[in-house]
Amino acid sequence: MHQLISQFPSLVGQSATIKGWAYNVRSSGKIAFLQIRDGSGFVQAVIVQNQVDEIAWNRALDVTLESSVSVTGMVTKHPKHDDVYELQVTSLEIIQKAEEYPIGKKEHGPDFLLDNRHLWLRAPSQWAIQRVRNAIIYATYDWFRDNDFIKIDSPILTPNACEGTTELFEIDYFEERKAYLSQSGQLYIEAAIASVGRCFDFGPVFRAEKSKTRRHLTEFWMMDAEMAFVEHEGNLQIQEQLVSFIVKRVLETCSAELKLLERDVEPLKKVVAPFYRLTHAEAIRILREKGSDIGDMDDLGADDETTLTQMYDKPIFIEKYPTAVKAFYMKRDPSDPTRVLNADLLAPEGYGEVIGGSQREDDYDALIARVREHNLPEKDFQWYLDLRKYGSVPHSGFGYGLERLVAWICGLHHVRETIPFPRLMNRLEP
Repeated sequence: MHQLISQFPSLVGQSATIKGWAYNVRSSGKIAFLQIRDGSGFVQAVIVQNQVDEIAWNRALDVTLESSVSVTGMVTKHPKHDDVYELQVTSLEIIQKAEEYPIGKKEHGPDFLLDNRHLWLRAPSQWAIQRVRNAIIYATYDWFRDNDFIKIDSPILTPNACEGTTELFEIDYFEERKAYLSQSGQLYIEAAIASVGRCFDFGPVFRAEKSKTRRHLTEFWMMDAEMAFVEHEGNLQIQEQLVSFIVKRVLETCSAELKLLERDVEPLKKVVAPFYRLTHAEAIRILREKGSDIGDMDDLGADDETTLTQMYDKPIFIEKYPTAVKAFYMKRDPSDPTRVLNADLLAPEGYGEVIGGSQREDDYDALIARVREHNLPEKDFQWYLDLRKYGSVPHSGFGYGLERLVAWICGLHHVRETIPFPRLMNRLEP
């Protein structure tokens, strides 16, 4: 039985065997150092020539970058750094000697690294990103479970778009019928709230949007939540609580990962509800004061979001957008029918939108009028309209893009590093 590097704090002074990969190798005279990664953490294995037999010493000199190894030795605390441990090696076995590793210490361009994504995932920074991603996922599940939500799985194959967009991946279905890869599970989990009250889904979604910005992928992971008897204000409060919980959990459980990523955690410590709020009209006024020529009824672009989020030290809700730029299912603001009861949550430090949500239209006549205004195929949405005929209630929902949350919390410039194997307009491999 071997041990994990993460267990070393409780193994000081004891012999331990670890199995992993040598991600850095160096020697100096009669001493060799192997930096070993086992998935749970990183440790330096120290091999002193006169303290091991000739076989172990020769094996240490034979280890190449990314060779897999099994190493046994005494666990010790690092003499200079707290919470850092070493392994004083007594024996070493090479499980598989790696060929010359293509990713070196020199600078590599993004295309080269993405071509070698299957290997780049091993880099310490990428290890840290994926662990933060994992923490966000588990925090999401924990918060929803503790707040009376259940998970409802929505279909990936759909007969039509959720929001009427044409930017969908089309596939051939049976008997010459077309189907589409889902862009959101929202409409389907709306159907579930009359059964379970509050629910969420979490899975891959697909958008054929021809965008090359740092915030877009063609395949990404989306969490959608829907709640019966929750109106606009309650919707925002739930989002605040969830995001605050997620960030707090990451700070508590991923301090080593954030440190490795050189993420300044002080801005994250400020992510505590309540968040800032601006109406769309107020945001337009601020943007114009900053020199933008944005129109009164325009949607916010990425540059607009960046400008706004650089002005505040924690997330901002931009609420009540013009009806014309938002989806058909959003409920109109009773005090101003030209606007809807929605909000986008913008992450600070220039990261922009991470959540979109709204109160949903619960009136049958109003919703069918919206379907017709948007020239949507009424037949395809009949099941969705049915939900307003049999016990309709006020309800709201929202969704977050996992990769955007990861990018913000990790302090990354581009979402392509936030997912194990990114799919972009120009990239389908590896």
